[in-house]
Amino acid sequence: MLRLLHLLLLLLLLLPPPGTPEPPGLAALSPGAHPQPPDLLYADGLRAYAAGAWASAVALLREALRSQAELGRVRRDCRARCTAEPGADLSAALLDVPGPDSRPRLAPGAWERLLLRAALRRAECLSHCAARGLGPGGAARLRVGRALRDAFRRREPYNYLQRAYYQLKKLDLAAAAAHTFFVANPKHLQMREDMAKYRRMSGIGPQNFRDLETPPHWAAYDSGLELLGHQEAGLALPRLEEALQESLAQMESCRAGCEGPEEQQREEEEEEGTGNQGGLYEAIAGHWIRVLQCRQHCVGDTATRPGRSFPVPDFLPSQLRRLHEAHAQVGNLSQAIENVLSVLLFYPEEKAAKEALNQYQAQLGEPRPDLGPREDIRQYVLRSLGEKRQLYYAMEHLGTSFKDPDLWTPAAFIPETLREKLREDQEQRPWDHEPPQPKPLTDWKDVLLLEGVTLTQDARQLNGSERAVLDGLLTPAECGVLLQLAKDAAEAGARSGYRGRRSPHTPHERFDGLTVLKAAQLARAGAVGTQGAKLLLEVSERVRTLTQAYFSPERPLHLSFTHLVCRSAIEGEQEQRMDLSHPVHADNCVLDPDTGECWREPPAYTYRDYSGLLYLNDDFQGGDLFFTEPNALTVRAQVRPRCGRLVAFSSGGENPHGVWAVTRGRRCALALWHTWAPEHREQEWTEAKELLQEPEEKDEEEEKEMPRRDSSPEPPSHRLQRVQDKSGKPPRVREEL
Repeated sequence: MLRLLHLLLLLLLLLPPPGTPEPPGLAALSPGAHPQPPDLLYADGLRAYAAGAWASAVALLREALRSQAELGRVRRDCRARCTAEPGADLSAALLDVPGPDSRPRLAPGAWERLLLRAALRRAECLSHCAARGLGPGGAARLRVGRALRDAFRRREPYNYLQRAYYQLKKLDLAAAAAHTFFVANPKHLQMREDMAKYRRMSGIGPQNFRDLETPPHWAAYDSGLELLGHQEAGLALPRLEEALQESLAQMESCRAGCEGPEEQQREEEEEEGTGNQGGLYEAIAGHWIRVLQCRQHCVGDTATRPGRSFPVPDFLPSQLRRLHEAHAQVGNLSQAIENVLSVLLFYPEEKAAKEALNQYQAQLGEPRPDLGPREDIRQYVLRSLGEKRQLYYAMEHLGTSFKDPDLWTPAAFIPETLREKLREDQEQRPWDHEPPQPKPLTDWKDVLLLEGVTLTQDARQLNGSERAVLDGLLTPAECGVLLQLAKDAAEAGARSGYRGRRSPHTPHERFDGLTVLKAAQLARAGAVGTQGAKLLLEVSERVRTLTQAYFSPERPLHLSFTHLVCRSAIEGEQEQRMDLSHPVHADNCVLDPDTGECWREPPAYTYRDYSGLLYLNDDFQGGDLFFTEPNALTVRAQVRPRCGRLVAFSSGGENPHGVWAVTRGRRCALALWHTWAPEHREQEWTEAKELLQEPEEKDEEEEKEMPRRDSSPEPPSHRLQRVQDKSGKPPRVREEL
């Protein structure tokens, strides 16, 4: 009864008075009030949602989000305040060296009293500070379990909020909540469909699809990069500087969370190898090592975009490089020198940074000994190196584990006994698994000559930009091998209960798709020929090499996704057909034919940079590829498929394209997408290659058992269930061009 009264009172406080307009976005509620336990609010919000009490669900879920954010803010502020208290820095005393007042060295055992007294004083400060910010009971009253932290990290409250807002007819807020959830969950198929529905609703525009949880450093970073791309260095500088400062602040917030309750790390102890090993000092050392490991991982957390699997490599040094280049462009040579010196703190031997420094100093014309690296970066590097030194010591002498997230860590900090093992671990980083990059070629024509390929049409002849038609990538025999591979894979699927499906774009065609990993799995199982599976890998790399040489010789391209797709006309359903095999679209943005705009945001695959279609046959009617104006109506160019013909083009709104209806026969093509972002490279390509290279001598049981994983067309590394699930129903497979 008391719980019910408490809930009703809370709802009265949270719900706005009648007639009050909804605040923009998901603004904080009840400002100044102490936060309520986020787990209880979230649970009550889900109960209200299940009961269809949409207004109550919105209020409770929003308050749960606010309380969770407030809990993190108070912990961060309290950590900063208590760290700055007098006597907090005991490093000199604990290392048994003379202090600034030249006091004698500490007597034996004195460090123990200093350490424990400092720990008690810090605990008292944190406890009082949390009570002031969070109310009676402080952080202990609001302790959040790992499951709830993961739910908030995945932004699950926004999934419920978008549905509740929709029921309340608040479509603008529903679209914002849906977009916020989808940014962190780009593989969520239902939300992808919901997003498409919101875009078709009247009154919903691009401004409604905003990320309500965008970390400030990513917003500033993307804005700065966009301005740099438009050659607006002066306008980009404030945003780039903001991005760097917000990145450092985000890392400080993350580091504060590392000092939370010990149960937050209990589930990580086994994988980190830092479980409690016995007495007082072992327990202290174990917990301190976990804190240091967590702090070191904060740079990776900060450098990982919401919804992405891997961090942006060298996130801080890359920001400093852009800053010094932008300062130099606008003539701020002093600031350019400070930032390039900061880069050299990470990479003292970097040739490009040294050359830039010499250039800036020469342009400055006079020696400036007062110029040095940025103080915030200097402090960051010194602190990080100090923590690494302790972690490597623990690895060597206590048997703990540590995965260094940084590429710039000096080799001198790593004990000799650990260097070989760590070198092997570095080589096993998932984002470093990619097909070997060919040596740069001075002219793309060298590649065409090497491969026997001819340029049939360039961008001018195709009435567009960054598009080309290349012939001769496959011989007729190779086309035959890949066509047989597609046929055998389709028959293997039919034997498993999967007979293909009608295309989602038209009811008049049937669709079959095969990924490189699925081809390798079928080959290992003997369902398809190994020659075809290996050729599929080889040809995809051949296309990547040519695409990079033609469009991007100075910047490596990575395969993002490879898909062998066949479309078959359904007999008896082609009379008076008026639709397309694939409607007009762009590959990395959502095309709006009414305005001619293309929104580079989810649900589009925004990381795609170049696309390729390699055709295998021409014995069918229809199925030509065509390019249009942004209005999706005016056809600018048309390409007829044939064996070995590659159509390559940039993936953006400058190349809207579609496919005419296939009215007879079966049209097969290899669709490939490429990206500049190494974190989005196709992991399944490497898995398929390794699978095909494994020895064929396996146990009979292993030979008979099919792998349990099946690869989904997109995004990379996302797997669907097996071809046929336990219920006997075929899985849902998304069509690709």
